[in-house]
Amino acid sequence: MPHLGDASPRARVRVPLEAGAGQLVEARMLTFDGLADGREHLAVQLGDPGAGVPLVRLHSECLTGDVFGSARCDCGPQLHDAIRLIDESGGLILYLRQEGRGIGLYNKLDAYRLQEGGLDTYEANRALGLADDLRDYTVAAQMLRALGHTEIDLLTNNPDKAEQLGRLGITVRCTVRTGVFDNPHNQAYLSAKANKTGHDIRLKEKVA
Repeated sequence: MPHLGDASPRARVRVPLEAGAGQLVEARMLTFDGLADGREHLAVQLGDPGAGVPLVRLHSECLTGDVFGSARCDCGPQLHDAIRLIDESGGLILYLRQEGRGIGLYNKLDAYRLQEGGLDTYEANRALGLADDLRDYTVAAQMLRALGHTEIDLLTNNPDKAEQLGRLGITVRCTVRTGVFDNPHNQAYLSAKANKTGHDIRLKEKVA
């Protein structure tokens, strides 16, 4: 296992969050010192896991989906569903500053423009000279260890997240599939994730 370096909680603050249908849930947002990449990642504690294994979502920042409600991806609905599910079971959302699978906001919008010409999400990255996925979950493992968690249940459809966490010394006891939030604007995107990078997405028959 690679040496991760020590991280520690920096501050905790209580923040009520919307959980749909006008419901508010109590969250505790945590910041950290000593994260490997020096960026401002955030942990959101929800519910009460007690002495059990927490349910954890690694959620990569998506300004277009999380904030503006873009229908070109499923990030916003996944985030809001994670808030509801984790509040019920107890656990964490690790909100990671990895816009566009790590390529950044401007590059992501450049990739969107190429997708309008017929490329899929991965082909567009490659046309820009970028990798399919630049995300590294070292900071996620650091955050979990700083909070005393070395075994988790992982809320994801992406097998790479569990594989990386395992290599970083975090035991993923089981994975819990996220919902499929498809619409006419993101079906090709979801299809590419399922067919090219093994995401566990149960697509409708009309999506190739």
